Parts: sequence; structure tokens; C-alpha cells
Amino acid sequence: MKLLEGKTAIVTGGSRGIGAAIVRRFAEHGANVAFTYLSSEEKAKEVEAELQAMGVQAKAYRSDASKFDQAEALVKSVTEDFGTFQILVNNAGITKDNLMLRMTEEMWDTVIDVNLKSVFNLTKHALRPMLRTGGSIINMSSVVGDFGNAGQANYAASKAGIFGFTKSIAKEVGSRNIRCNAVAPGFIATEMTDELDEKVRDNFLAGIPLKRWGQANEVADTCVWLASDMANYISGQTISVCGGLNT
Repeated sequence: MKLLEGKTAIVTGGSRGIGAAIVRRFAEHGANVAFTYLSSEEKAKEVEAELQAMGVQAKAYRSDASKFDQAEALVKSVTEDFGTFQILVNNAGITKDNLMLRMTEEMWDTVIDVNLKSVFNLTKHALRPMLRTGGSIINMSSVVGDFGNAGQANYAASKAGIFGFTKSIAKEVGSRNIRCNAVAPGFIATEMTDELDEKVRDNFLAGIPLKRWGQANEVADTCVWLASDMANYISGQTISVCGGLNT
């Protein structure tokens, strides 16, 4: 059963990690997919070809979601190329970790711009065409936005901001049949977590009730559900995908 047949999605940061898992799952469920990348052009083209081989329309766009004008241009290009879209996944995100005493202004500003301002940028420009179609906006947050983490004040602040933004947008546009939800992954096995020290990884694992790392596909499956008609009465919510970590 294909849950997204006939729908088109925009996914930011779709060439690697959780973003790549999302675009693949969307395509498997019949969605046409427009996704962005910033530096991984070769990887993005590989993912694009993989999606097209599934029989859906797919295109990778080089675009910096943290830039207001580039977000505007992206939505315009996708509308021209695909005709319309009903799903927006604000997934682009980075970390620049350091203790507050050592954190620079650049580290703070960059994380806030990429993780939080990008959500404003894309939502701002996507809403007008979505007013005609209805649909689903999914914002990628993190459990760290709820309980914080030493050395990640910038990241935690950016992800916590997504919670309030999501609830506000859900209230603003619910009457136009647009739903807005957040997904808050816990510790997911990605290229980013692979870089962690083994001792740090073991400490994280000890705090997860399910006693394993999450998989990117498990986050992607949650996004498929939220984007589908099966979640038609779900809006303004944050779904944690964390193995019980945030309990």
C-alpha cells in the first residue's frame, strides 16, 4: 500500500542521513520528491537517480535553506518543475558543539540560522501555494530541544524553537487544511553520530530504554505517516522517535 501516491514533497537536506532516508521512503510510497543539498552534489545526484528508478519524479536542488532568498527561489523552481506540492519537510540541520564558555558567536549564529531560521524561510514561502492544496508540514526537531545537553546550547535552543513554531503554524493554517507537526529523533545512527567518541556513544546508549540506536528509516517512517492521510487529524504535535529516551 502506497500512502503518498499522487503527492509531491519538498525535503530540505535530503542527500544524507535522515533526510536521504526520508526521500527514499517517500518515493517508495509513491510521492514525487524535490530535495535540497548544499555541498554533497555527487551524493545528491546518486539519490536523485535512485528515486527516479523507483518510477517517481525526483529532482535535487542546490539550495541553502538558511538563506531567505534561496528558499524563495527553491519554492518557485519546485512549483515550476512539479506543478504543485502538498508536503514540506524542514529537515536541514547541523551541529557546532562547544561549552558555552568556549562557544563563539559564529557557532551560535550558524546553528540557529541553519536549524531554525531555515524552518521559517521554507514555511514562509511554501505556505502560499499550500493554501490552495492543503497538506502537511513536518519540522525536524530533536529530543535535545526538550531536555537540553551540555555543550549543545545552540543546538538545543534551535530545536526547542521548532516546538513553539510548529504549534503556532498549526493554529494559523489549520483552517486551510494544512497540518504542521514536529518529529523529535533521539540518538539515531547516522554519519554524525559515527563521529562520536566510543565512550560517549556508550553513555548515550545506556540511557535508552530500548538499548539500541535508532535507525534513520524509523524516523522516515514517522514522516511518511505524518505526511499521509492516515494522520489527517494530527496537527500541532511533536512525535518523539527516541526509543523511550525522552520519557
